[in-house]
Amino acid sequence: MKILYAKLNCLVPHYNSRESTSSLPDQLEEAANYIKRLQTNLERMRQRRDSLLGGVGNPVNSIAASSSRNGPRSPRIEIHGTDSSLAIGLTTDRDSRSVFTETIRVLHEEGADIVNASFSVVDNTAFHTIHLTVDHGADACRISGRLNKFIHDTDA
Repeated sequence: MKILYAKLNCLVPHYNSRESTSSLPDQLEEAANYIKRLQTNLERMRQRRDSLLGGVGNPVNSIAASSSRNGPRSPRIEIHGTDSSLAIGLTTDRDSRSVFTETIRVLHEEGADIVNASFSVVDNTAFHTIHLTVDHGADACRISGRLNKFIHDTDA
């Protein structure tokens, strides 16, 4: 228990120099107060985030609102890059995993090396980001064409 108390005490920032000699109950009370301050700050930040995202004309909110009102949305793709690297932005329905899976399959077939892939979900919309490098055997223009054709065919 002593070791755990010491670890807890190390995690709590000390605002005055006399804390190293404070008693165990004082250290625990300080830790509890610190956690309460963190919770209060977190709630205040959430409210601020919600107020910022809730503004009229906010593109993220309008996309999320329109997708939840209008049912399933068509997948969209944006491709940016150079001859040796690409960044792909893919927007789909939250439950439309097959579009992302097919995109990865196409990239693999073309010999691209995926450096990073991530996603986030807002209401019913999933935003995927894929960063990749293209080596000699792969052609960025060909990859772009195949992905755009796939997305266009999926959209129809």
